[in-house]
Amino acid sequence: MNAREYFEQLRGKTLFIRGNEAVAYGAISAGCNFFAGYPITPSSEIASTMARELPKVNGYCLQMEDEIASLSAVIGAVWAGAKAMTATSGPGFSLMMENIGYACMTETPCVIVDVQRSGPSTGQATKTAQGDIMQARWGTHGDHEIIALSPSTVEECFNLIITCFNLAEEYRTPVLFMMDGELSHIRENLTIPLDIEVVERKKSKGEEPVFGGRLIPPMAEIGDGKAVHITGSTHMEDG
Repeated sequence: MNAREYFEQLRGKTLFIRGNEAVAYGAISAGCNFFAGYPITPSSEIASTMARELPKVNGYCLQMEDEIASLSAVIGAVWAGAKAMTATSGPGFSLMMENIGYACMTETPCVIVDVQRSGPSTGQATKTAQGDIMQARWGTHGDHEIIALSPSTVEECFNLIITCFNLAEEYRTPVLFMMDGELSHIRENLTIPLDIEVVERKKSKGEEPVFGGRLIPPMAEIGDGKAVHITGSTHMEDG
């Protein structure tokens, strides 16, 4: 089964589910076929749902040793051709900051879900909060642009996670999905839309200008026959 066939099984149905589950269903419908994460309240149901659902589309779900490794695995999977996502909460989001910057600089399209909870450090795992918004904008060092979306309903959890993948692929950038603990666990009716738009990755043909008119280069993948140099250093067309 491919992602489109997976969506066809859901289209038009009304489900009474949690926000975390809606995120997983939407991500797979958008073509996500790789998930790596580390369990952390209140995001853990995203990982467990992905573990159950991804094999249906021949995808992979990995539980890593920590959040640093989780985003590292996601970045590597993208460069091998996958559409990939991870999910975490505040403490893990802090650990991911260096790799978020690396994904920005290497122009790696991926999705990072932050299900926010209360307090710095370990904080209060079961108390909802929305305190990571400034960290989403300024968390990693250096001057960078970032795209972040924030849902307010279970329906938006499904629809906007698809938008996250589309923006990531269109602009070759990591995209943040800023949820909170309450929305992750609340159950609401979700009516799956009859159709969705899915943006596919632009592949390099070899003869077009590297950056082109939009300053967004097509993406070569490791193993597709082209020499691929990936660097976290500032770079231009010639290096």
